[in-house]
Amino acid sequence: MFNLLVKGNGWSNGRDTLSESRIFEYTEEHLVERFRPKGKLDFAALMAYPCLFVEEASGDGNQVVRVGTILRARKTGYDISLDYSYDSTIPPLTNKILKGLSVELGIADFQFHRTHWSVKDEDLYRALLLHVQPRRPKPKVFQVSDPENIEPSLVSAMMPFNPSFDSVYKALKRTATAAGFRCRRADDIWENPAVIQDVVSLIDRSCIVICDCTGRNPNVFYEIGIAHTLGREVILITQSEADIPFDLRHLRYVPYLNNREGLKALCTRLLPRLNDLALGEAKDA
Repeated sequence: MFNLLVKGNGWSNGRDTLSESRIFEYTEEHLVERFRPKGKLDFAALMAYPCLFVEEASGDGNQVVRVGTILRARKTGYDISLDYSYDSTIPPLTNKILKGLSVELGIADFQFHRTHWSVKDEDLYRALLLHVQPRRPKPKVFQVSDPENIEPSLVSAMMPFNPSFDSVYKALKRTATAAGFRCRRADDIWENPAVIQDVVSLIDRSCIVICDCTGRNPNVFYEIGIAHTLGREVILITQSEADIPFDLRHLRYVPYLNNREGLKALCTRLLPRLNDLALGEAKDA
């Protein structure tokens, strides 16, 4: 059994209120009778069960959901004041992930779009144990988002920061657009003081990472390793087959020439692969 608490503007960090009139919406009658005997709320009984603190869903469903417990509950006028804490041992979820568990947890889709407090006669921890991945490992040199937040239309390009690659990047952007993606590289953004954090954040948000091995640039090889570790789809390209390191020779790569005809041929070879990956993303959505 667990409490489902949904709030329109999200939850504060440990203290918040809900209208008393919204308590026990979408709750089975026998549970209402159990937790409101003779019309009086039994806060002590409710506090004995875990809680899902949910922000009303909108857009792509990336609002964060936390598991926690109510520490104190009391009436203040027409509202219920809550003190609560989140369980630090359980990683944050998103509404999108939670919707995937909605049948098992007895949560109707419309409940994600209305502020209320309901009680569910389901085993929250069992569902989380069976279906939710553990917290992502935290690197020491840079940060990755937790929970993971992949943008299904984002392709990133990893290549040396050199003007000679600008035409290559433009060709990749055109090809990505033709396949329904948008393509970015790290020098398009400035979100963090450290360049490496912008690079890692871009890779972490991307569903596909195109890496140019030309010139055996050590930064690009480092970024390939990050992309592979994070489980991204990686496409290798190069102007020289000799620049593909031994450890990556078993992977497919696309050779190209950095001239007008060569870049056109690169786009022609990449487009079917991007179209296939776009179809796969659509099926997973």
